[in-house]
Parts: sequence; structure tokens; C-alpha cells
Amino acid sequence: MAIADLKSVLKIFGGSDVSEEEQDELYKEVLLMTLARAADADINIQTVEVDRIREILQEHTGQEFSAGDVRVAARAELYAEASLRKYLASVRSKMANKDRVGTVHALADVFRSDQSISVLEVDFFNGVAEALQVTPAEIAGLTAGDVS
Repeated sequence: MAIADLKSVLKIFGGSDVSEEEQDELYKEVLLMTLARAADADINIQTVEVDRIREILQEHTGQEFSAGDVRVAARAELYAEASLRKYLASVRSKMANKDRVGTVHALADVFRSDQSISVLEVDFFNGVAEALQVTPAEIAGLTAGDVS
């Protein structure tokens, strides 16, 4: 997926509603943008993080992304008009709950990939979880009625 193909992102910023058919595409874009920015959250993009991001994207979307796609999506210039948190807050109502929770879980996976979690990464994680309105119970995998 080329970074230039972020059609749903442009649509959201343009004020259009996202149809049900576009919801899956929106999830892919949110996941790419969030995980890519996560790689740069501690101002040190490590190859192990980029590799793990590519694996997670493949697992969650079924699509392959190049290291270049991830590194381009991580560039701060893409977020000049609106911060990632503002973007996530604006799209959260258009995302399925499972996709919002899945994004936060994938983010935690990325941060664990280099065996060292910085204060900046924790702050980034908390900001994403807050912007997506994912509850602590959802982050822990606790769902009412679920005993497994």
C-alpha cells in the first residue's frame, strides 16, 4: 500500500462520512499511521520496530508494506495540519470498537519489540488510547460476559 493511497484519511479531513465498505480501509490506514508514528515516538526509529510494524500490518490487514511505506508514514511533516491524536479522535466514531482496541494492542506490541520502553513511548501509547477512547478494561482484554 503506497502512502499516497490514504484515501479515507483525506476523506475524513475533508469532512465526508465513511461508508461501511470503507471502514476496513480506514482501519488499515489508522493502523499504518499509528504504528508508523510509534516507531518515531522516542525519536529513534529502530529497524526492529519497523520490521515488527510490517509484520503486524501483514497480520492485521493481509497486505504487505515496505519499510519505506512505514518510514514515510512516520514522517512528522504528514501531520502538519493535524496531530495524530486529533486525527484519531476525529475518526474513532467511524471505527469498529474491535478495530480501535486492535490498534492499541498492536501499538503495545510495537513498543515491546525492542525490549526497551521509553517514557516518550508510554506517553504516546496513553495519548493514542485516549484519542481512540479505549478503556483500561479493553486494553487488558476484559469484556463483560467473557470468562475465557
